[in-house]
Amino acid sequence: MVSRSQLQTLGFSRKAIEQRLRNGRLHPVYRGVYAVGRAELPKKGRWIAALLACGDQAYLSHRSAAALYGIGEERNGVIEISVRQRIGRRHRGIEVRRRLSLPSTDVGAVERIRVTSPVRTLLDYATLEPPNRVERAINEADKHDVIDPDALRKALDACTREPGVKKLRKVLDKHTFRLSDQELELLFRPIAAQAGIPVELTKVILSDFEVDFFWPSLGLVVETDGWRYHRTPSAQSRDALRFQEHTASGLTPLRFSHWQVKHEPNHVREILRRTASRLRPT
Repeated sequence: MVSRSQLQTLGFSRKAIEQRLRNGRLHPVYRGVYAVGRAELPKKGRWIAALLACGDQAYLSHRSAAALYGIGEERNGVIEISVRQRIGRRHRGIEVRRRLSLPSTDVGAVERIRVTSPVRTLLDYATLEPPNRVERAINEADKHDVIDPDALRKALDACTREPGVKKLRKVLDKHTFRLSDQELELLFRPIAAQAGIPVELTKVILSDFEVDFFWPSLGLVVETDGWRYHRTPSAQSRDALRFQEHTASGLTPLRFSHWQVKHEPNHVREILRRTASRLRPT
């Protein structure tokens, strides 16, 4: 991918450029931007061409930035770009947003493609997409090691008035909500009692793992998680081993998030009731 100005800097005259356009060595993509050798472009080639067309202060942003990070998708093939300069000519298929105050900490490059930072991308994405897509983007960002929910939440503390913050916080509160041990027990005990299985034991060691709640009479183990989505590889391996040990010992493990215990008690109660009904001897 090359621009007319780059070719001129390399010493190509207007006539030489026109000749290469005629013989198929250059293919116009946008005004003043050419594909070299062939006209078909992969997605990354389209992004590079769009950035060349919009100037050296242009960055992929919003849905296009999310697509580059692998956490979202573009709409209708439109490339979204933010520029830190006055907007010049417009190009078909490119949506340009003028953002003169875009700080340098909010931009960077991925595979030599200029793009807004993960935090800025998620903030922008949240202004355009419904909560379920924003939630999916956060989960994908964690999955692909773009940014984890904890780091994102901390970053939002520095931009409390930014558009998109409210929606991101609402999703993150569900994912990273955490109760203290005392709060958890105070909330969980009445839920279990209402399900017909008053708590028998708390914070006991089973197969070298500490569990939150245990019913020896039912062989039921309940553990809770305050970090619903962000799991490091070592934490994932330990969780798998924990589940395997409990199951091999003849126990029935259940897992609830702290958010569910606090905000979805009816769901927790129903799952406990149905599980206990299955485990009780006939």
